[in-house]
Amino acid sequence: MSKSNHTLDDAIESYRQYLAVERGLRPHSVEAYGRDLARFARFAEAQGKLAVVAVDGPLLVAYATDLAVSGLSARSQARMLISVRGLFRYLRSSHHLESNPCQAVQLPRFGKKLPALLTRDEVLALLAAPGTGSALGLRDTALLEFMYATGCRISEALDLVLGHLHLDQGMARVVGKGDKDRLVPVGDPARDALLAWLAHGRTQLVRRGSPQAHVFVNHRGQRLSRQGAWGAVRRHAETAGIARPISPHKLRHSFATHLLEGGCDLRSLQTLLGHADISTTEVYTHLSQSHVRAAYDKHHPRA
Repeated sequence: MSKSNHTLDDAIESYRQYLAVERGLRPHSVEAYGRDLARFARFAEAQGKLAVVAVDGPLLVAYATDLAVSGLSARSQARMLISVRGLFRYLRSSHHLESNPCQAVQLPRFGKKLPALLTRDEVLALLAAPGTGSALGLRDTALLEFMYATGCRISEALDLVLGHLHLDQGMARVVGKGDKDRLVPVGDPARDALLAWLAHGRTQLVRRGSPQAHVFVNHRGQRLSRQGAWGAVRRHAETAGIARPISPHKLRHSFATHLLEGGCDLRSLQTLLGHADISTTEVYTHLSQSHVRAAYDKHHPRA
């Protein structure tokens, strides 16, 4: 049944609670959706449309046009329109609306931005940069090796707890978006780096008897922060001679691309990355033309 007395602000708050409680999104993700939808609500209010049922195709087209001329990047425009689509999909599925106005109009589509990645040589240089001569060097080597070995997000690595490491089996359990966990394989170099960190580095930073369960800790023995991890990656990238901007996510991009280049199928990669939708994984299929040509020459019977 349609709930015509529902204002956009009410609907957005309800959607935020749904994202936080039922979808299990992290607080910063929920806030990002809220900011995007608040912008849409202000636009609709300026057009005199305060109620959810007042939103129609012409308003959505006008909003897309307003975003297009606002100077925002194509990526930001796409994100904001996706947020609006998500809101009205939720309102329709939860019976706040009898129909979804987004289905009545073709909103513009934006091409996906290909993820930047590191070459194999750059990855090797980055992994070697921290060294193993100090506790923090052991930590950063283990962190970088783990991220490149598993393709995990930085948040997943920082949330990793000791009980989720199964190094005797070469596996780890990481908790991803929506609190969904998955098992990921840990290769020998990452396994060795983790064992060295746990035995000779972490014990120097975590006070005896401390209940700290996180694998990666800072110099005070507390959970390593996102800012601390980003700073470490950037410092080691500079040491490795990588001049362009580097973030932890580039290791995830590089992991995915290098696996595809090595022959990994898309469904397996989707599982390793923890993507709910394979369309998200498909962005990694941008193999270089030289690699595609080499694969063709090697495998095609008439090459």
